[in-house]
Amino acid sequence: MAENKEQQSPYPLAPAANGYARSDTESAYHDARELRKRKRKKCLLYIVLFVVFQTGIILLFALTVMNIRTPKFRVRSAAFENFNVGTPTNPSFSLRINAEFGIKNTNFGHFKYQNSAVYFIYGSVKVGEVVVQKARAKARSTRKFNAAVELSFPENSQLRNDLNSGFVRLISQSKLRGKVELMKVLKKNKSTDMNCSMDIVTATQQLTNIVCK
Repeated sequence: MAENKEQQSPYPLAPAANGYARSDTESAYHDARELRKRKRKKCLLYIVLFVVFQTGIILLFALTVMNIRTPKFRVRSAAFENFNVGTPTNPSFSLRINAEFGIKNTNFGHFKYQNSAVYFIYGSVKVGEVVVQKARAKARSTRKFNAAVELSFPENSQLRNDLNSGFVRLISQSKLRGKVELMKVLKKNKSTDMNCSMDIVTATQQLTNIVCK
């Protein structure tokens, strides 16, 4: 009987060993499933971040590159020749102005404009004009050019008062029509207006107080 008990005693241990094997298999399966789940979450996170990044790039491109702004046309400076001033009893004023103009283009495409003209006005009278030849202002730059024009002021009481004060107020006006071209694909019509006021100092023959709107 004792021998039978000794021979039967190892057998109850077998089910316990099988139980451990099943537990290890289930644990490995669970770990693999959790790993796949983490990988899917990480992959989804990368996709979301990529979409957000691409959306930011598109918005930045639309707000900067694709945002077409109106160029600015201004009088930058001027020098005078043939500066002739009359007397208080016989007021007269004529001169030759060599003006430097600037077309500031802040767009990422060039601004191509047509022929135009700049008109110089004293009071409500046009005292001179200069032709602006068609050309192109490069992207993100200011195109500068010079032009000369003869100005002849009307002999009236306003001129007499201005000559006595030593300051003659002059206005320049113009309108440039053209197109802004982006990457040779997108073209948009744009026009820019010049409306500048300035003072001619008769004593020093200088141009001061240039204000452009």
